[in-house]
Amino acid sequence: MAGEEIRQDTRTVDQIVDGMSLFDDDLMSMVFDGNIEATELLLKIILRKDDIQVISVVGQRELQSPVVGGRDIRLDILAKDSAGKHYNVEVQKKPEGAHIRHARYNSSMMDSRMLKAGQDFSELQDSYMVFITQTDIFGHGIPIYTINRYFEETDELFDDGSHIVYVNGNYKGDDTVGRLMHDFGCKEAKDMYYSELAKGVKHFKEEGGRERMCEAVEKYGDRRAESARLDNLLENVRNLMESMKWSAEQAMSAMKVSEADKAMLLKEL
Repeated sequence: MAGEEIRQDTRTVDQIVDGMSLFDDDLMSMVFDGNIEATELLLKIILRKDDIQVISVVGQRELQSPVVGGRDIRLDILAKDSAGKHYNVEVQKKPEGAHIRHARYNSSMMDSRMLKAGQDFSELQDSYMVFITQTDIFGHGIPIYTINRYFEETDELFDDGSHIVYVNGNYKGDDTVGRLMHDFGCKEAKDMYYSELAKGVKHFKEEGGRERMCEAVEKYGDRRAESARLDNLLENVRNLMESMKWSAEQAMSAMKVSEADKAMLLKEL
């Protein structure tokens, strides 16, 4: 019986991996992690800048909040170019994951790590927060939405170096962005236009990297289960606080919540 369950679990993981595309952040992060060639291609197409020279790129980079109890984030891709500019690229299947204030928060977390003690604010490098969304969340049918700041009175650019870009993953135009988004939606490397992306997808889905991809999917399942457990616990704590007019500490004490869980829940309460 146990052996059959293991085989079923293995088949389930294999099916999940087979169905993944670059719109799945686990696969996307692995394909781009350390992959200078693919990252340069991505940024050059999206930002329409042919002179970008990426010098480093990491996938699934965690940034901790400098505030005790603040919200930490995990970046799908964090890259840096030869000019010192920083790039965070995120993929999102659901619109709520790409909320405009999510972009603002990620951008601020990047900025807060650029300057060392004693550096002048003018030394702060440009940052680019790029969301690639599977759907056209703004609904205008254009491939790319570029957000910069402007003076309202003069309509001149307020060039503070902060840039936010949304890419419409549903765009199907016959151009570089359309082909890029086509590749992001492909489940098989053979169907992709760009070899820079196809090589990584093939490695992690069909070749030596598949085992690592399967392990990541299994860990993701564990994370989802843990997240669901904490969400349920959080709801119960809130219900008890409301019904009994208790503080968070009183409610968690009555429920015998562990210290580790308390620390997690207090970030949300």
